[in-house]
Amino acid sequence: MVSLTGKAEAMIATLGVEPQVVTIALDYLINQGKNIIEVTVLYTADPAILNALAILEEEFKAGVYPGISFHARVISTAKGPVRDFQGEEELRALLRTLYTEIRQARQKRLPIHLCISGGRKVMGVMAMTVAQLLFGPEDRVWYLITEGWKPGAGRQLHANGSAQTRLIPVPVLRWQEAGILMEAVTELDDPREMLAWYQRLTKQAEKKRQAEFIKHWLTPAERQVTELACRGYDNATIAAQLNKREQTVANQLRSVYEKLREWLGFPDYNVDRSILIARFAPYFTMIEPREMDYADS
Repeated sequence: MVSLTGKAEAMIATLGVEPQVVTIALDYLINQGKNIIEVTVLYTADPAILNALAILEEEFKAGVYPGISFHARVISTAKGPVRDFQGEEELRALLRTLYTEIRQARQKRLPIHLCISGGRKVMGVMAMTVAQLLFGPEDRVWYLITEGWKPGAGRQLHANGSAQTRLIPVPVLRWQEAGILMEAVTELDDPREMLAWYQRLTKQAEKKRQAEFIKHWLTPAERQVTELACRGYDNATIAAQLNKREQTVANQLRSVYEKLREWLGFPDYNVDRSILIARFAPYFTMIEPREMDYADS
């Protein structure tokens, strides 16, 4: 193995019945020059997985990885350790454990290597969700590919010439907000609180984007007909209210649809009245009728 230099880093891994998924991934990272100082595995209390955990613990006790601390975190509900994921309660426990471990590593300023090859597939899916919410630019998600080895074959805790192993980086679509925003998120203790906070944030961002389209993309006349259309009026009623010809209203709405199509990034579906109402009816319910400023900007 190569000598370790550089900034201290952490590895977090989901554990299944094969302990070598963790050790081979760790070997790969060390050989790439990563200065891993702690390894945390997340596991369920299935007997076969407990056996895999015991093998890992012995490997670290034997001094194979000097200077690297080893931690094991069981997924638990109020009823006790989880043996398998059979309902919402177990999934919430998984989310909470992943969130806590990744958050703690972030608070220590440790770049994170999250390995999602082991355990149930839902563990990897949930881990990716947390990574998208908490990861910074230095953090990575990995998936281990092992060729030439099949379950049930002789176990090799470390890669050798008989099997090809590759640690594949998994792209993470993470938050791109400023650092102070990320700091605020990592201060939230409960993942449900964090998700609610994120929903409020995205709702505010969507409202701001809607206002930008209405106020800056549309003419005053187009804003008038758009508001009335989104409030459920047909063209004839809109024309009567605005003292316009019905054809004029139809032409103005056609122009709105063309602008909306561009605003939406030229989707491959037809942008019409139903799309306009779906997008902006909630926006107009938040303001009083005729409250909008229709003066030219």
